[in-house]
Amino acid sequence: MHILVAGGAGYIGSCCSEYLLDRGHQVTVFDALLNGHREAVDPRANFIEGNLADLEIIHQAIRDSRPDGIIHFAAFIEVGESMQDPLKYFRNNVSNALNLCQAACDNQVRKIVFSSTAAVYGMPEHIPISESEPTFPINPYGEAKLMFEKILRWQHDLRGLQYTALRYFNAAGASQKYGEDHHPETHLIPLIMQAAEGKREQISIFGDDYDTPDGTCIRDYIHVLDLAQAHLLALENEFCGSLNLGSGQGHSVNAVIDMVKKVTEKDFRVEVKARRPGDPARLIADSSAARDILGWKPQFDNLESIVRSAWAWRQRHPDGYIS
Repeated sequence: MHILVAGGAGYIGSCCSEYLLDRGHQVTVFDALLNGHREAVDPRANFIEGNLADLEIIHQAIRDSRPDGIIHFAAFIEVGESMQDPLKYFRNNVSNALNLCQAACDNQVRKIVFSSTAAVYGMPEHIPISESEPTFPINPYGEAKLMFEKILRWQHDLRGLQYTALRYFNAAGASQKYGEDHHPETHLIPLIMQAAEGKREQISIFGDDYDTPDGTCIRDYIHVLDLAQAHLLALENEFCGSLNLGSGQGHSVNAVIDMVKKVTEKDFRVEVKARRPGDPARLIADSSAARDILGWKPQFDNLESIVRSAWAWRQRHPDGYIS
């Protein structure tokens, strides 16, 4: 297939593009380089620098590349920032995504695979979380993702667009070439690794009195290459709707810290701070539907392999994507 990857210069987009290219597919990366990195674009891919805010540019990119399908990663991802500047998130993650959807439909693109999020569930009542769990986002980031899922459903119902929305839990790890380099960094594993590298004085735990075995929050971590596998399977599958992607295993903040210490063989200071509002004690995915429908078989579904791949990439790129 020829696949257009919107947001292909970002963390997950770059790893997914590499995965697709390694399996013989053609890839066109479309990215504005607002948060992505030019160095993260695989040299085997065709690269178009452009912003989804410009409908004509994305129209032209699709006309020129004539993709069989589109994978949409291009979004702002910081939950905290979305609470401070919600319009920024609705403008980019909904309005600009509408341009991509319109251009895809106008140019008869067969399918869109959408990078969604577990944040659509808000504070779920049931763990593990299945797709039948009610969706009540508690921040504009999750709300914007859910809004675009609904837009895709209506485009499917009324215009025949095929789509799959993949609701990630915690993406982590790295491929051989590409890894995680956010500015600022807010994800737990790279933050802990910064402490192991001596780039930050300590790592903070926000609350150690939750109703969990060690008192710290439990989250579901999924390797970025397992996410990439699911995207390709979704492109190849006729399923339309939303699917969870997670390992189905939960790891506490303390357990992740201990694993980073084990893998890096480095010690660092850990400080316990007050809870953050809105942090659920547990978030664990029920991904059985993705396994059954797509035939998805994660290859790196244990915490140690995730941490080792992320650490290996950081050792090769100590300053991230700096030329």
